[in-house]
Formats: sequence, structure tokens, C-alpha cells
Amino acid sequence: MREVRLPESDLPLDAASFLACLATILELAFEDLPRPGAGADPATGWGMSRWLGGLGLALAQIAEPASFSWPGPWLARVTDPDRYVVMFGVPSGVVWDPAGDGAVDPAEIEAGFLVAAADIALAMPTQAAPPSAAGMVEVLAVASSAGEPARLLDEVRALAGKGLEGDRHVTGKGTFPSGPPGSALTLIEAEVCESFDPPLEPSQHRRNVVTRGIDLNALVGYEFTIGEVRCRGMRLCEPCTVVQRHAGRPVLRPLVHRGGLRADILADGTMRVGDPVRTRPSGPTDAAAGGP
Repeated sequence: MREVRLPESDLPLDAASFLACLATILELAFEDLPRPGAGADPATGWGMSRWLGGLGLALAQIAEPASFSWPGPWLARVTDPDRYVVMFGVPSGVVWDPAGDGAVDPAEIEAGFLVAAADIALAMPTQAAPPSAAGMVEVLAVASSAGEPARLLDEVRALAGKGLEGDRHVTGKGTFPSGPPGSALTLIEAEVCESFDPPLEPSQHRRNVVTRGIDLNALVGYEFTIGEVRCRGMRLCEPCTVVQRHAGRPVLRPLVHRGGLRADILADGTMRVGDPVRTRPSGPTDAAAGGP
């Protein structure tokens, strides 16, 4: 996302903040969006609906916005003052508040909207080629349960379809369910951790593997190896308010699309600090070992 600030405008605060938030999500300039008609609701008016339709998009209204969570950006209308903010994450928190200070109580959220593709099949992005360069493992960390400090290891046993031995993803004692695709292993780039001052520590970011020298986002949908262990990148490991709570500082917005990777472990093996992280050619997966 690219934050769009409120320009000088004669629009009411709710309309101006809505346009700034929607422009932020779409990464457009404020001036590129149509002004709501006099008296029209900025989110539900026909003018905005038709303009979004021209982009193949629509706004889907959220039934219970105060408790809504989404691994991506969505719009919330809040009170005191009446304005729009951009929410993000599971659980969700404010990542951009162009007309306020970002302090929003869930009870203040009175409406929510998700920017959605009118036809998902047409909106699916083309998959990029996997990175050709190899990275390496700098840190291995496990935590026996949610909230427990991370324990750093020189090597650890990786269990196909489960996770790292001794970790909460294996024991089922984590914040999120164990077992679904993408729940076995989490990774983050050392370069991202070091972009914070002070750097994010394993007990703060809560990822199992810290890598260096490889673009983890580019591994979504591809098989890769960590040393001898075969893995598959499943989806981005986007940040949420849980990580922000552990970090004890505002990290939600800076980690959007930089929070790392969720992966499956396809075959048992041992991961070690210093292991190379490489992509591997596409081929049959071992269903018996937990592969797709």
C-alpha cells in the first residue's frame, strides 16, 4: 500500500478520508478517484460503484465490521470524528488513518467495506518466476505455546505436515490452528528485521526461520529446500495485532507485505543454522509426506 494523505479539500471529512483510504488501497492519487455527489454516501453511492465497476472491482459491505479480520486491507468507518481508516490483519488493526491518530476502539467501527474483484477468475495475478539466487538460514526458533519466549536452536527436526519439533505449530498450542495448509512453518527475512530500530527479535516477530539473501514473497506457490528439507511456500505471513502486541511498538503497518512466508513441510528432515535456502524444480510431491 502507498499511503495517501488528505489534500486541501472542501469535501466533508468522511468523504475525503474515504477517498484517501481507497486511494491508499488501490495505490492511486487522491485526484484519480471520483468525488461523491452532493449528499451521496461516499462508499455506497452510484458514482463510486460505477467507477469501481470500470476497474472490475466493487465494495462488499461487511456484516460485523467490529469483529472482522482479513489478511489484507479493508475500509472501516469510525466515529469521533466520523471518518474512514484502513484496517489490516488477522486480528485486524489500523494501518492508515489519514484524518486521525490511528487510535480506534472496535466499538467505534460502525461500518466496513472490502474492495473485491467483480470476477475473481479474471483478477487472478500471473505467477512470477521463483528467485534463482540462494539464501541462507540465520536463525531457527521455536516456542512451545502461544506467548512463550522463542527458543533459539542450532538445528531442529522438521516434521512433514506438522512443523518444527517442539514448536506450538506441532503441539497445537499456538494462537492460530495447527494443521491447515501453510500453518507448519513461518519465515521472515533478516533484512526486514534489521529495518527496525532496534531490530525485531524472534520473540517479537514469532517466525520460525530467519533467512538472508532471498526474496521470500517470491516463494509463494513454489517448492524450495532448507538444507535437506523440502518445503512449499503457501501464502504471505502477513502481520496482525498479535505480532504488534509481542513487539510492544507500532510494527503492523511497516510489516504489511513484509511479514514473511507461511510454508508447508513436505518431507521429514533436519534444518540447521547456515543451511542454504533454494528453489527447486517443479515436480510430483510426496502425498504420503504431507505434500499437496
